[in-house]
Amino acid sequence: MLARSVAGYLAVGIIAGIVNLLARMLFDLAVSFELAVALAFPFGLTCAFLLNRAYVFEAGSEDARRQYAKFALVNLGALALVWSVSVGLYAVVFPAIGFTWNAEIIAHAIGVGSPVVLSFVAYRFFVFAGLKDRKPDMH
Repeated sequence: MLARSVAGYLAVGIIAGIVNLLARMLFDLAVSFELAVALAFPFGLTCAFLLNRAYVFEAGSEDARRQYAKFALVNLGALALVWSVSVGLYAVVFPAIGFTWNAEIIAHAIGVGSPVVLSFVAYRFFVFAGLKDRKPDMH
């Protein structure tokens, strides 16, 4: 069911996004915002992969390491978008409009959410290609 997959994907995205934001906040204690956004990426990525594979898309018979590599490849493209949106908002747009309230968190949250549709399509037709969406458990 496509609707169930989309709902599951969005739920996983929220959880992985929170993991990404929390990791970035921890990295902020030691490095610049720009570097922290990049360093937080693998934490959100791994969380999203594990949850999507377990709950949204059928894992299938393909090796998990191969799927993870494809997942990472898709998300390297997404990282460029996330980083550009996050840093662009934080360093350029928000200062230009005088927005300061939780600017780092809001800029990063918007950045993390920016590749949502593109990522779903890539996961469905490339990372987990040929696999059916996970069917609901019938107990």
